[in-house]
This record gives sequence, C-alpha cells and structure tokens, in this order.
Amino acid sequence: MKAVYLIGFMGSGKTTVSHELAKKLKVALFDTDQEIVKLAGKTINEIFAIDGEEYFREMESKVLHAMPLVDAVVSTGGGIIGCERNRLFLKEKMNVAFLNANFNTIMERLKDDDTRPLLSHDNLNAAEKLYKLRLPLYRESANIEVDASGKSVSMIADEIIQRMKK
Repeated sequence: MKAVYLIGFMGSGKTTVSHELAKKLKVALFDTDQEIVKLAGKTINEIFAIDGEEYFREMESKVLHAMPLVDAVVSTGGGIIGCERNRLFLKEKMNVAFLNANFNTIMERLKDDDTRPLLSHDNLNAAEKLYKLRLPLYRESANIEVDASGKSVSMIADEIIQRMKK
C-alpha cells in the first residue's frame, strides 16, 4: 500500500486521525513533528525560540522527504505546505488527505494548547489570516479532502480509507 499523508491546519485532527488510520490499515505511523523533535533534540517551541521558524521549516522539509513511501501513515505539521518543494512532493503521492476543519472548530480545539508557536501570542486575527492563506495550498497538495468538523475520529479514518480505494 502506498503511504498516506495527512495534511491540514493545526488542530484539524491529523495526529489523532493518523493513529486511528494506521491502526485500521495495520501500517507504521510517522509524525513529522515528532521526527523533527528527535532529530533536533529540542521541542518545537525551543526550535522556534532558539533557531527560528526558517530553520524549523528546513528540518520539516528534510524530514518529509525522508518519510517511507509505502506501508505507512504520515501525519504532517500544519505549515508543511508552505514550501513549494513540499507541495510538489505531496502532489506526486497517491494518498494525500486534507483534513479540513472550519476555523471556529480549530480554535475551540486549540484554546488550551500552549504548544503551538504560531498561536503563542493569542493572536486570533493572525491565526485566521494564516488559515485562509494555507487553505488553497492544502487543496492544491491533496487528492482527498475530508470534512473533519463534527465527525468522530473513526468516521474520518473510514472516509479516508474509502476514498483511497477510488
């Protein structure tokens, strides 16, 4: 089976859905953010604070391009589509699922999360602007789009599996 890549804005459910999807498909699970943390020996917040976002994005691209191409589910970071090279890489893949949750749902999910560097200043307007900026990039990169608002994790995983078969 070709690897499945999950993309979407922070809080869209990529990490949670990836666990369920990997379990249902009986394949390995990879999370690009976790791989970056392992590689850097620092948390994502520390990377942003010490090395900057540009360095983080370089590591993110390096990790994405090193992910397995078969028998895996890969959960990506929300900004992975910001780099054209990453969008082209994803477009070449068979199974790229965009988990599309509406902005209000995402903000509700993230309201108590202090691990997101790009939300650290409680700047709702900046987050919404970033969401709107990235939306067409997610759509450009994916061949499967799933509404991730108001559905169970299992339902989302099942929908991705069904859409992969088409």
